[in-house]
Amino acid sequence: MPTETENAQPQTDAAAESFYSGALDRIRRNVPILGILFAVLAWILYGWKIALGFALGCAIASLNFRWLERVVSGLADRITKSGRPQSSKGIVIRFLLRYLLMGLGAYAILSVSPASLYGLLAGLFLPIAAIACEAVYEAYVAVRRGV
Repeated sequence: MPTETENAQPQTDAAAESFYSGALDRIRRNVPILGILFAVLAWILYGWKIALGFALGCAIASLNFRWLERVVSGLADRITKSGRPQSSKGIVIRFLLRYLLMGLGAYAILSVSPASLYGLLAGLFLPIAAIACEAVYEAYVAVRRGV
């Protein structure tokens, strides 16, 4: 006869799986929120040039994050042969286009205002901030709810 803790284990595992499977959606939702918040903060603290560079960096980082997600998904589909596989040429082009876009953004910002380059470089770290927020949230939920 199963004990009470054995019956509770599958329910806890299902709740944890449900919670952790939503991490990518929460990160996607946090990227624009943090971008706007930090851009306004950069404008207040450092002026419009650095804030503009930061906003451009955030836009590039957000687009880069989406493209990276597609590249990883395409490679996973290609490896597992499940779903709609991506073409190898398309995966490589998108991968290289990410770096070309970052380089063009850095060049444009540097030619207009060298000070804005700092904002651009800071903005490129936006997904890292969203992932860090998700990690803190998951740790909080794990401690608070025991998930």
